[in-house]
Amino acid sequence: MAEAETKKKGSGWLSVAVDYGPLVVFLAVYKWFSPAESEPIAEVAAVIKGTLAFMVAAVIALAVSKWRLGKVSPMLWFSTALIVGFGALTIFFGDPVFVQLKPTIIYSFFGIALLIGFWRGKALLKILLEAAFEGLTDEGWLKLSRNWGVFFLVLAALNEGLRAYLDFEGWLWAKFWVFMPLSFLFTFSQIPMLMKHGLDVGQEDEVLKNEPPAE
Repeated sequence: MAEAETKKKGSGWLSVAVDYGPLVVFLAVYKWFSPAESEPIAEVAAVIKGTLAFMVAAVIALAVSKWRLGKVSPMLWFSTALIVGFGALTIFFGDPVFVQLKPTIIYSFFGIALLIGFWRGKALLKILLEAAFEGLTDEGWLKLSRNWGVFFLVLAALNEGLRAYLDFEGWLWAKFWVFMPLSFLFTFSQIPMLMKHGLDVGQEDEVLKNEPPAE
């Protein structure tokens, strides 16, 4: 029993590392090569090096997820594809705007998809999370899909606002100090609703572990 609990906690930390590890690598490499003074060419070079590291780390994270967790979520597949695709555009054109657009596209895509599914009576989030929450009713899944759909669209708008008003480094830090806390708090806020719709008592940790990443 204790061994199973330890393995469960380990997989939870691994899920977090898979979701946010590439972003940490991106920020670390960018900061390492970022010039002390404002030099446009050196700044672009730092972004390109960080982007390349981001792409490699994202592919490694996907492989680790398949190897250690035995699965790759649809969201992780989609996110990795966009990281590689928009990362390639960033390197080719030397413009960080492509990397900054990636979260907006991810959030908008899933937000619209979840809301369309909700209006059609289909809980698409159940597919994304692979029915991770035992006992949750269909109504609970529908409400969760609706709530996350709206929240994803809010994050898309927030990303565009921060992209417009912050420099690149400020936008990067916002990924940690704005998007991650907001995502955690929103996920936590859903627990009472989920418990009213059949979520097993004691599955709160599972809810937080299966929180969609704040890309």
